[in-house]
Amino acid sequence: MDNHASKIRVLIADDHAIFRDGLRRLLELEPEFEVVGEAADGAETIVQTQQIHPDILLLDLAMPRMPGLETLRELAAQRSDVRVILLTAAVENRQMVEALQIGARGVVMKEAATQTLLKAMRAVMAGQFWVGREPVADMAQYLKAHAAGQANAKAKSYGLTRREIEILSTIVSGLTNKEIAQKFSLSEDTVKHHLTNIFDKLGVSSRLELALFAINNRLIEAVGA
Repeated sequence: MDNHASKIRVLIADDHAIFRDGLRRLLELEPEFEVVGEAADGAETIVQTQQIHPDILLLDLAMPRMPGLETLRELAAQRSDVRVILLTAAVENRQMVEALQIGARGVVMKEAATQTLLKAMRAVMAGQFWVGREPVADMAQYLKAHAAGQANAKAKSYGLTRREIEILSTIVSGLTNKEIAQKFSLSEDTVKHHLTNIFDKLGVSSRLELALFAINNRLIEAVGA
């Protein structure tokens, strides 16, 4: 029987060797995890992810050569299916929102207890997101609330019509195509047509990605609340 078959394979990416070593030793105490690689900068992280195909990437936000967010963007461009958890000593709200928008599954502070990190890793393997000290099932709603306290900024329209922005706001609220059609007295085919145009204009491919993009770029403010 292969004892490694069911283990969660982890790649640790951090430029501090002492931190990497300590984290590896902690994870080695947990029978469900296996550290399969370490990287000291963003460029090395990309290479190792391609070669090793880990289940989870623990990624330091402040990396040399290629910062954490840039590394995330590159992994997203390569359509990597690795689940990324950002480890950081400090993070601005804008960075956190951007990281989640471009593919991070979680954000954990370096000062957090070991059990918090382990819970975060288990949560993202189960398909959830993790922010700070807790799992988040509805990331779009979380970010909408989290971004509400930020200073208002004039929203760009990205070429969207007023109707498209109105429909976009309902996507952020979690409405289905049928519910959107009823709300605006439209046919479902018309709603689908609007959504296709919105997806094309914003360059997104899923409703969750669309909601995150809208929240991050304050598009729904364009309807004047």
